[in-house]
Order: sequence, then structure tokens, then C-alpha cells
Amino acid sequence: MESIEADVFLQNGKLMVAHELKEIIPGYTLDSLYLKRAAFLFHKNGGYPFANKRKKLQIVIDIKEKHQQVIPALLRLLKPYKDVFDPAINPNAIRIVLSGDMPLPSHFGDYPAFIFYDGRPYIRYTEDQLARVAMISDNIKEYTDWNGKGTPFPEHKAKLIQVIEQARRWKKPFRFWGTHDSPNTWMELHKMGADIINTDQPEALSNYAKKLPFTTYSLDKPLPVYKPSYKSDRCAGKVKNIILLIGDGMGLAHIKAGLSANHGSLNIANFKSIGFSRTEAANAGNTDSGAGGSAIATGHKANNATIGLDSAGMAVLKIPDILAREGKVSGLLSTGDVTDATPAVFFASQPDRSWSEKISLDLLNSNVNILAGSVPAPYRDLKKRGEYAKKLSDKGYETSYALSDFLSSEKKKQVLLLPDSVMRPVKEGRKDVLSVLLKKTLSLLNDNEKGFFVMAEGAQIDYGGHANDLPYVVTEMIDFDQAVGEALRFADENGETLVVVTADHETGGLSLLDVDEKKGYISGAFSTNDHTNIMVPVFAYGPRSDLFSGMYQNTEIFDKIINLSTSGHQKQAAK
Repeated sequence: MESIEADVFLQNGKLMVAHELKEIIPGYTLDSLYLKRAAFLFHKNGGYPFANKRKKLQIVIDIKEKHQQVIPALLRLLKPYKDVFDPAINPNAIRIVLSGDMPLPSHFGDYPAFIFYDGRPYIRYTEDQLARVAMISDNIKEYTDWNGKGTPFPEHKAKLIQVIEQARRWKKPFRFWGTHDSPNTWMELHKMGADIINTDQPEALSNYAKKLPFTTYSLDKPLPVYKPSYKSDRCAGKVKNIILLIGDGMGLAHIKAGLSANHGSLNIANFKSIGFSRTEAANAGNTDSGAGGSAIATGHKANNATIGLDSAGMAVLKIPDILAREGKVSGLLSTGDVTDATPAVFFASQPDRSWSEKISLDLLNSNVNILAGSVPAPYRDLKKRGEYAKKLSDKGYETSYALSDFLSSEKKKQVLLLPDSVMRPVKEGRKDVLSVLLKKTLSLLNDNEKGFFVMAEGAQIDYGGHANDLPYVVTEMIDFDQAVGEALRFADENGETLVVVTADHETGGLSLLDVDEKKGYISGAFSTNDHTNIMVPVFAYGPRSDLFSGMYQNTEIFDKIINLSTSGHQKQAAK
């Protein structure tokens, strides 16, 4: 925020600040409200307008009438502050710019060199006159009747961009006045290239500008997408294998954001069977990952913050436990902590999702064959890590701490604990770890005669939602979608594999304000830094995938998986 505007009238020898004559309030002078305060801060900051020495400042004085009388009065006011407003004395001086009722360009030179002017696009200035112009401005209503919502008509928008580009050719910043004062207006003006945006809501505009790095994103080169064959999709054939992919915190807006950023293409977009899951917890309208994940993993509504328990706090069987009775093996993969809620609900039963060490010990008595993700906080302690690895070894697990070791091993029971450096956000350099983990896990479990269950979680979509960081959300969303593509590819090759993609809840209340699929550009806003009650989509592909259409409680995802992948088990019998 480097430009301040004050409307002034000359009254009884004083420059009064007001939009209109009738609004003048005694004591509200240009000197008391602006010049003295600016001079005080300038001296306080050691000869700079801001403590941040890279920032500049201009004060635009909009002369409402009688500039011939106003300018001499202004010069008298400025005289004591020449070190503050004269760049010949201090190159960091605050710039004084006259607007409104201004002298003709031919008279610019009649006033001191430290006085600058607000130019107009329809005036042709000489080189000397243009040197005194600080910026170019015009009334937006001369070009469009746009109400600030949506985007201007194409022919109007072309005119707006044209006048901005003219100012650019003069190497001057441009602004429109008379604009609507709303985030959508600011966004559209910014996209068109306006250098200065007028507002009567400076704090709101400042917050909007500060959040731009976290509310906009563009992807130059889209990631490739697998094209399914649909040979086994929706058929009445056998379901031998289940691949469940959970985008933690992923709602429809997250998916649309990924679709637009990836230039209109996602693997998820190729599903034909689509439903909606209601995510309420047993004890609250909004769920957390503990309750949301438990409902999917156990078929029971659960209380928030619990892991693998029903609403009464009792431990219940989970998908890997039930499918183990059928001879199926299971794998759990995540781009987050292996003891975090979503992977944990498939193997642990604990009243508190933060009990990481207790959750990790529940794996020892589970029916999970492969667990892979980032190392839990307790096991950053090398001694504790070694003790845990010994316990895992006693249960037949091979433990590794490097992706390369996991990929080179053919052991059917493995735990992979990756360091944070490998599992850092995609926007900070993480590679396609989830896709790689999924591909390897499928190869390890596929030779099991009875089939397998694999859950793969895109954990950090949720992290980005909590942080209200759109680039974080979108890069994780697209990364998760690459794992979806890997699952579809396997399902087509195998013919007996059902792929289900869903979320445990939506995070952030994301709204998309603008997209450009050709450029891979998106702009959005968040309504909260927490979870919401918004329904989440369910996508299914492969044999009997049509059964996942419709709207239902999240517990029914469990029911459908169990009924399709077991020999006639019903929900209650399975438990």
C-alpha cells in the first residue's frame, strides 16, 4: 500500500480534507491528517516513508476546485517539510502528486519540480511534461458499465486493457477510478494489468494482496493422464482386489482446482461412476480424519479424535481384518505420518489420535502387510526407532528408511518410514512418491492368490487446506491424481480390481474465483482453516463400480467394499 489519496477544498485559507464541501469537519486539515503524520513517520524511519526501506510512498492530493488558489496554499504547507517531500534533497522523499482540478500540462513547469501530476490517457504530453507525470488515471465508466461481478464484456475488457497498455508504453503506472470496491474487482483489475487499485478498504485490499501467493497458482506444463480402457468398468465380474485412494481434505473445489491447473485434464475426470459421501462424525456435524477415516475403515460412525473405535469407544474390526479372513493381504500408504489418522484407522484402536507411539504398536497385532509413509515423531529418536524395528522384526516385518531400499526389496511384510526431507510438500520438491509406493506395493501383493486391499492417502491436500495455501492444495491434488492414474492402469491390466477414490472430509471451505485452463491458472479463497461439513465425492472404476453411485453416509463405503470383496459377508456378520 504505497499510495494515499486525499480530496481537498480550500476554506478560510486552510486545505480541508473531504469528498464534498458539505462533509467538511473542523480540524480535518491536510496538514494535521496527512502531512504532519507522514513527516513524523518519515523522520522516525530515518529518512524513509516506511520501516521497510524498499517501499516508496506517494500522497495524491485530489484538488476538488480552484487549483490556482489551492496549489499556492499547498506549497506554503509543504515548505517546512522539504526534506520529506523534495527528492532533490532526499531521493527517498514522499512524492506529492496533484489530481482532480489540475493545471494544464503547459503550466506544469510553473510549479516546483517536486510537484508531480496525475496524467490522463487522452492527453498527448511533451517529453518534459511526461517527466512530471507520476501515473496515468481514468474513470472506468468511460469504458464499461461493468458492475464489478464476474468479468467485463470482452469488447469492454479489450478497451480497458488497451488503455493500460498505452500507459505502459509511456512507462507510467495506471489506475482506474470509479471502480467497485470488492475482491472480485481487485482480482480482475490485477489480471488486466492495472498497476494501482483504488480502495476505501485499505486493510481488506492489503490482506488480499498479501494472500495472492497463497490464493493463486498456475502450472505451465500439465502432467500426463492415463486413458482407461473401461473393459471391466461397471461389469458384473468378480472383485478380487480393492484399491482405495483417499485424498485427505479433498472436496469438489480441490478437484476442480487440480483439473483447471492441469489444463483441464485429470485421471479422476475419467471415472463414470460417481457418488457423494456424507462425512458427519457421531458426535459432531464436522468430522476430523479420525472419525471420517474410521467410518470408512470400520463401517461405524465414530467420535472425533478417535482411531478405529465406534461411537461407544469400543474397538471394531477394520477392512484389513475382515479381508484377512478371506485370505487377502493389505497395504497402507501415505504421504504423511504412518500413525496419522487416515492410515491409523485401518490398523489401530485408540481413543486419542495423538497417541502416535501407542498407535504404532497396534500395527504389531494387525493384519496389515505393508505400511509406508513418513516417520512418526516418537521414532525420530534413534534408540526408540531401533526398539520399534526390533518389535516389527519379531512379527516378520522388514523395516527400511529409504525409498530405494523399499523398492529393491521383495519382502511381503514391510514397514517403510521415510524422513521429512523425502516427504516434504510437492511445492518444495517432493517427487511422485505416492505413485511409486503404490506401483511397488501392487507388485508385491498382486501374487497373493486371494487378492489384496490397498489404501493410498494423499495426506497433504489436507495440510494445504488448513494452511489456506492454494498452491499447496493444488500441487498435492495433482500429485494424488497421478497415483489415481497408476491405480487405473493396474485395474485395466488386471480386470478384477475395483478402484475407489474419495475423501474423509473437505478442508478449508475452498471456493474457486477464477480459472483459465489454457494457462493452467486458478484463483481461490478459503472460508475456514478447518474442516467443513461439505459432502465429498466418491469415484469408482472396475467391476461393480456402478454400486458407488448415489448419496450415502461414509460408512456405506465400508459396506460396499466388504460386500463386494468377501464371500457373501454382510455388515453385521463381518463384525
